[in-house]
Amino acid sequence: MSGPTPAGDGTARPGLAAGSARPPAEVHDVALLDLDGVVYVGPYAVPGVPESLAAARERGMRLGFVTNNAARPPEEVAGHLSELGVPATPDEVITSSQAAASVVAGMLGAGARVLPVGGPGVAAALRAAGLAVVGTAEDDPAAVVQGYGREVGWAQLAEAVVAVRNGARHVATNTDATIPSPRGPLPGNGAMVRVVREVTGREPLVTGKPDPAMHAECVRRTGAERPLVVGDRLDTDIEGAHRAGAASLLVFSGVTDPALLLAAGPLHRPDLISADAGGLLVAHPRVHGGDGEAWRCGRWVVTAQDSGPLELRTTGDDRDTGDGLDGLRALCLAAWERAPAGVPAQVQAADGEARRVLAEWGLAAR
Repeated sequence: MSGPTPAGDGTARPGLAAGSARPPAEVHDVALLDLDGVVYVGPYAVPGVPESLAAARERGMRLGFVTNNAARPPEEVAGHLSELGVPATPDEVITSSQAAASVVAGMLGAGARVLPVGGPGVAAALRAAGLAVVGTAEDDPAAVVQGYGREVGWAQLAEAVVAVRNGARHVATNTDATIPSPRGPLPGNGAMVRVVREVTGREPLVTGKPDPAMHAECVRRTGAERPLVVGDRLDTDIEGAHRAGAASLLVFSGVTDPALLLAAGPLHRPDLISADAGGLLVAHPRVHGGDGEAWRCGRWVVTAQDSGPLELRTTGDDRDTGDGLDGLRALCLAAWERAPAGVPAQVQAADGEARRVLAEWGLAAR
């Protein structure tokens, strides 16, 4: 069986095989929640999530909100959350703009001139950190801080290119290639950062997740002793949790799908999985087996012959947890043990029910 997962501080975390015998809301004192794709998608709450978070709070879990979306200041983010039925204060919100502003202030000192590229949250964070916000490359900025903003276009990107080419340090709040939306994934800050990088030939300094500083700041503010990172992205939320030495819950309400999870490398493997943040309220089953044996979770069994595909089947009993993901848990452990990181696992069904769930997970042709 796959052993414990090394944490960012060198200790061992249980990993997906161990599950959680009690609901995470009763095990962890603080949930560090990503926002886009976890609490909301676009302007709308993920269905059922406000109620789930309220129930988690009733069980004693505190909430912190850690977002790579730099467009809005914490006050606006907290207001949006409260409107969606998730009461929040600005102090409970950590944005990647704040992280970038803190890094730049430490590098350049108070009063340094900085060109913001992105939504209002970028400039607001820079001013709050004591930096001087300028509007053009001709103002001779010492740094360009680039974050997400729906209004970012050619003019802002051109100013960033000229400033970086003239010697300004390029700092990106994050490099998420996409953001979730009701219309499907749309271009994120990473897509825009790539434009500046390609034109200037200079690599940006990235300050948001997966850098552990944002989670560490949220832990500091909340006094968390047993934090749980809840996110929808493997390369930011889950890697960030690993690097911060925290446990993680991956939700499928955002950009990650089962195929991406099966191919995940060690730093991108969560401790728990759930359809959405309602996974805070239920126990998570163990995965048994491995090391050449079958992998079992609930009533699902995964087997493999030599280098052949993984085969998913049911045992015929009713030992399922009810969240519909036990078969995926077993497949993940099997794929991670057998396949090199980043190589899609070959999967086939041994019975009709297995074919149905593989189709639901987008794995039917794999």
